[in-house]
Amino acid sequence: MSVAPHLHLPPPDRLLSSRTGWTRAHWEATADRLLDALVPYATPGLAQYRLPGRGSWSGVVSDGLEGFARSFLLAACRIAGAGGAADPALVERYAAGLAAGTDPASGEAWPRLTDCSQQMVEAASVAVALHETRPWIWDRLDARVQERVVDWFSGFVGGRTWDNNWRLFQVVSEQFLASVGAPYSRSDIESNLDRIEDWYVGDGWYTDGDGRNFDYYIGWAMHLYPLLWSRMAGADDGGRTEVYRQRLGRFLEDYQHFFGADGAPVHQGRSLTYRFAALAPVWMGALADCTPLAPGLTRRLASGTLRHFAERGVPDERGLLTLGWYDTFLPTTQPYSGPASPYWASKGFLGLLLPADHPVWTARELPLPIEESDQYTALPAPGWLLHGTRDDGIVRLVNHGSDHNPPYDEAADPAEGTADPHYAGLAFSTATAPEAAPHAVSRSIDGHLALVAPDGTPSRRRRIHPLRCADRVAASWYAARLPGDERAYRIETTSVLHGPWEVRVHRVEAPEGAVVREGGHAVAHAQSPFAVAGPDWALARTADGLSSALIALHGWDGGAEGAAVARDVQSNAYGPHSAIPYLRSRPHPGGRSVHVSLVALSRDTVHPEALRDAVRVRAGADSVVLTFLDGTTVEV
Repeated sequence: MSVAPHLHLPPPDRLLSSRTGWTRAHWEATADRLLDALVPYATPGLAQYRLPGRGSWSGVVSDGLEGFARSFLLAACRIAGAGGAADPALVERYAAGLAAGTDPASGEAWPRLTDCSQQMVEAASVAVALHETRPWIWDRLDARVQERVVDWFSGFVGGRTWDNNWRLFQVVSEQFLASVGAPYSRSDIESNLDRIEDWYVGDGWYTDGDGRNFDYYIGWAMHLYPLLWSRMAGADDGGRTEVYRQRLGRFLEDYQHFFGADGAPVHQGRSLTYRFAALAPVWMGALADCTPLAPGLTRRLASGTLRHFAERGVPDERGLLTLGWYDTFLPTTQPYSGPASPYWASKGFLGLLLPADHPVWTARELPLPIEESDQYTALPAPGWLLHGTRDDGIVRLVNHGSDHNPPYDEAADPAEGTADPHYAGLAFSTATAPEAAPHAVSRSIDGHLALVAPDGTPSRRRRIHPLRCADRVAASWYAARLPGDERAYRIETTSVLHGPWEVRVHRVEAPEGAVVREGGHAVAHAQSPFAVAGPDWALARTADGLSSALIALHGWDGGAEGAAVARDVQSNAYGPHSAIPYLRSRPHPGGRSVHVSLVALSRDTVHPEALRDAVRVRAGADSVVLTFLDGTTVEV
């Protein structure tokens, strides 16, 4: 693979950065390329950047504001990080955009801030950028422009936001008003900061609003904005800053394990097109001096992730961030995603706010934990197990807790809710993505244990009901529904991690005639993956050696068609050709059954037939006992 095919970078520094070769100069060069590439898409007054690509549901003017606001955050990191050596042209570009965007007569004025409007999101980026660049931009703006900017932000005062991370956009925007002596509402700030306390669930974890909404928004929103607010509020923080610092420090203890040795973040949750915005809490830990990570480890993690995307063509040949993961892939996005939405990736450059002589930039790189040993991390708050293997550098996330659904009412239907493929799966990883195109979602094969009706309709894992998450074991259940059947059938799954494997024990309720089907990880590549199956196992392998296998250990008895590989095209963010190993049972007799399988995802060679002998299964009336080759025994 060529290194950063669409970037012109300095030579690697293997003395300072033995793992990645990247230094602060590489970060600055990447930021400059991203900013320069936007200029051809600016409106005449520089108030909007109207980028090519699918528009959002908010319209072209809102999308243009998004281009300005999110890139302004990147420009702010570059300007403030350079101090007195800031590029005058960059400063003038965004100062001019502020003047035109707040001028109703300019022809490119920004929409007013109204309740729950998209411009609330973008205003927060503008507020943070103005605060961080105050000596170079705000303090030099004409008084009339300052008045117009204040007038625009004043739409927040007393306004209503959505009851989730959006509350924090109001917090930082009104704190900016306070910092420049403009009218604001102290109660808006305090009530919103009080509200996020309702969502703190311990061990450094928030949920984004009510429900089990766990994803990267916890890092790039719930942890980030409170500490950006405290940078504005200073001593007038009411003692909140220390609480936020302690929580972020605890979060980062586990968060470092979400990144593979190749720099890839685990591919889970919404708004993944923000890509390396996942680094925002890592940099904020250093900015707020609350990180448990050594300076050389912070830079190793961050540079590894930015380099990971750069090596895979991000930004593209135009210097733009597209709607996708590596290249354009719209199923990774949401209806609110516009062509400039990916520029929330600017949050991943917050490290440039640290001075060049900060230890994060001067210390020698340290290895990631996964580069030194296998890692197992239980996260009871979101209901996740993280599993990283040193040999291949892959991190797998086993999901028994995050479904992105509203809070569960015990009187409600246990099956209600949505089944977003970026949340519903049993497993995610740094090397794979879920099958996310609509036609693939309807099949619902990968990372899922389904009941399949005689007409081929599979049940969906909509609401996840957590049961256990500790050590190397996690469990949950979901209620399966089939067309024409009013009954909900309980599907209970326990995941047990051992060595490089996940063993799943499923206790299944099913109607007569239904088929039990389980899918492993979907692997994808530019070339069609190799596929092979035996009577009780199936394997798919990509051209670059990533293997996904699923092996029946107990209870499947699928017969001649019991194991196979499903193929698809244009359904996966990792490549146009994808493949999923899966198992199928014979038609169910009705009642309860137990099914045990071994899930493998590895860059090592996988021998499915041999793996059948890796675990001995003893199934009783009330429990299943797993015995591994090293003598370890786990009772489920």
